[in-house]
Order: sequence, then structure tokens, then C-alpha cells
Amino acid sequence: MRTLSSIVLSAALILCQLSATRAATPPVTVGGSFALMAPDGKAVTDQTYRGKWLLVYFGYTSCPNTCPTALLEIAKALETLGPDAAELQPIFITVDPQRDTLEVIAEYTQSFNPRIIGLVGNSQQTAAVAKEYGAYYVRHNTGPGAEDYVIDHSSYLYLMDPSGQFVRAFDADTPGESIGDALRQLMARSRERESNSGLAGQMGR
Repeated sequence: MRTLSSIVLSAALILCQLSATRAATPPVTVGGSFALMAPDGKAVTDQTYRGKWLLVYFGYTSCPNTCPTALLEIAKALETLGPDAAELQPIFITVDPQRDTLEVIAEYTQSFNPRIIGLVGNSQQTAAVAKEYGAYYVRHNTGPGAEDYVIDHSSYLYLMDPSGQFVRAFDADTPGESIGDALRQLMARSRERESNSGLAGQMGR
């Protein structure tokens, strides 16, 4: 599963670099618009979280190991960030809308950290947002029952900046402390750029 997800993301990033050299070819992007439901039943879109750094992960609550590992590390990253965690919104998007109801996903994410938000869509919405992020998921039946299945899926954490642009990806098992340290540096650089831009604007008046 890791090998396939690595190939998927690596291919997307390589295409981004290649497209940058071809003016006539639209660039390949990671991330984009989506329309899903939050645990409180409210409809949300990518614009809902504009102005926040996003750490986006695709998974499902019945996932035996990768998803719990990823969410534990996200929780550690929030602790590592301290006050800067207020600038980050971790999002867990289910790839199993059949079993992951709003109530189920809310209880699941809250068990790791109350700041992690779980989002649910119908089959079409789920497929659309996964496509936007270059994420994959494949269902494998394990028995005759309607709920007898497991899902192979991407194991990346997608970091988006406050303007909704893709910054980088982390492996799901990246230590939370490392994620937090990287985020703190990125946030500091962003604040510095904004400060310098503001000063340049004042000087130009």
C-alpha cells in the first residue's frame, strides 16, 4: 500500500515540475475544492477553512493500523505546536462513507484530539475530493456481508497553506514532533513574509 501511494504522489509532484516548464500545459495541482459534511451536520467546503493551515488525511474509522497511527501523530504535532496549533486545522476525510456516519467519525476523531475534524461525503463527493488531492482508495471484499470489506488507501498527510495551496506531504508514520517542528518553521516564515510585505507596502506609499 505504501509503495502504491508513494508512486501516486511522486507522479503528481513530478508532473507539477514538468508542467512548470511547459507554458501551454496547465499545471498539475494537489488539493482543490470540495463539498462535504462536518460532524455537526453543517455543509463545509474548502473555503470554510481558508486562512488556516490544513493537514488533510484520507482514511476510515475501521482502518486497523495506518489511520490510528496517522491520527496519533497529528495529535502529537498539535501538542508540539503549542499556541501555534490555533493556526492549524487537521482534517480526516473518510473514504468509507457507507460505514462512517457523522456520529461515528466524530467519536473516532475526538478520541485522538478534539481539534481534529472528520468530514463525510457521499460516494461522488468522496471520489471528487480524493481526485483533487491525488489520493487513492480501493475496496476489497472480505466476505459475503455488505460490511465485509477493507479499504486500501493513500497514507499521506497533505499540508495546505492558508491560501489553499499545497505545501508538502508527510508519511502517515512521520513522528508528530517532526511534523510540528516543520509546521512551526513554515508558519514563522509565512508570518515573516507577510510582515515584510506589509512594510514594503507602507514604504511604497
